[in-house]
Amino acid sequence: MIQEAHMQEITPTRDEALDLLREYTTDPGLIRHALAVESVMKYRARMTGNDENIWGIVGLVHDLDYEKYPREHCAKTASILQERGWPVEIIRAVVSHGWGMFSDVEPLSDMEKFLYACDELTGLVAASALVRPSRSVLDMEVKSVKKKWKDKSFAAGVDRDVIEKGAIMLGLEINELINITISGMREAAEELGLKGEVMP
Repeated sequence: MIQEAHMQEITPTRDEALDLLREYTTDPGLIRHALAVESVMKYRARMTGNDENIWGIVGLVHDLDYEKYPREHCAKTASILQERGWPVEIIRAVVSHGWGMFSDVEPLSDMEKFLYACDELTGLVAASALVRPSRSVLDMEVKSVKKKWKDKSFAAGVDRDVIEKGAIMLGLEINELINITISGMREAAEELGLKGEVMP
C-alpha cells in the first residue's frame, strides 16, 4: 500500500540514492543490476524528453529491499522511502515494477511501464554480453540477445513473459526494446563490468 507522505516531499540527489542503495545492498551483482537499470532508464528518459534524474533514481533504488527483505520486496522499499520523505512519484514507480509478482500496483506512467519492461531485460543483456568473445556490451547487437532469448535454458531466471508484457504496454517491438536496453547499458559499460575487450 502506498501512502501519501505526511512530511514535505524531498527529491533526492543521485548520490543520496546511491548511498541509500549501498546501505541496504552489499551484493556486487545486485549493485551492478541497479546501475544497469539506472543507465537504461536515463537513456530512455532522454529519448522521450522526460526527467533523466528522476528516471535514473527510480532505476537505482528499484530493488533497494531485495537483499535484506526478499519476502517484503517492493513493500519494504516503499516504507523506507516514505520515511525519508521521497516523492510519491518515485515510490509508486518502484513498487509498480513488482506488479503481479510482489505488488498489486499496476504500471501506468511511461516511467513505470519502462521500468517494468527493462528490469528483467538488463539481466539477459548482461548475461549475453558476458558469453561473447569480447565479454562486452559495446559490440553486441540485438540479434545476439534475440538468439539467447529463444534459448530458455540461458539466463533461465529472466522472466521473458514480463519483458513481453512490458513491451506491449509501451507499444514497442521486442527488438526495439532490446536495442534501447543495449544502448543504455553501453553508457555505463565500464561501471557494469561489460566494457570487455572490443577489437578495433
